[in-house]
Amino acid sequence: MKLTSTSWADGARIPAKYAAGKPDAASIVSFSENVSPQLAWEGAPVGTKSFALICHDPDVPSRGDDVNQPDREVPASLPRVDFFHWVLVDLPPALGAIAEGEFSRGFTPHGKPGPATLHGARHGLNDYTGWFAGNADMGGLYHGYDGPFPPFNDALVHRYVFTLHALDVERLAVEGSFTGAKARAAMRGHVLAEAAFSGSYSLNARLIASGA
Repeated sequence: MKLTSTSWADGARIPAKYAAGKPDAASIVSFSENVSPQLAWEGAPVGTKSFALICHDPDVPSRGDDVNQPDREVPASLPRVDFFHWVLVDLPPALGAIAEGEFSRGFTPHGKPGPATLHGARHGLNDYTGWFAGNADMGGLYHGYDGPFPPFNDALVHRYVFTLHALDVERLAVEGSFTGAKARAAMRGHVLAEAAFSGSYSLNARLIASGA
């Protein structure tokens, strides 16, 4: 099975339009266009009854002490954890692509609605739900796609991995506003094939200037 995109080349730097955050001369960073990328796939195995798509960043700092502090950087050596940016399940087996901007255009305070979405599929929660928890202006349930917004002082360039899973079930056994971790757990034993596509992104001015 193969997963491709016309939005950027596999492994390349993600253009800012697909990110939730972008550099801003006046305020260091600001919200970006947050457009969901185009993705297409082929070669699903016989017996595929649905697809699940997960985008995660494996490079999020495990501690927030130094995050977004203008007088220092988050060290690249700091242990990292996963951050889910998109959890989409129950995509029909006849579907072979999703269009650019089909699932997101702009960043929505308090989160996009869900779980029901296009093509009869369901959106899980992304991890901006936890990031903005307790914030009166932004807090809420963040369903669907919300793109990269790494710390502007992180010394590590973040990776964003889109993984498509071909499943042997029509409907994944998760209910309500489920998380990426719950979706991954529910997929165990049901994955027939996987394909991945990735990109990188940074908001660190030093790294951007160096071409990283």
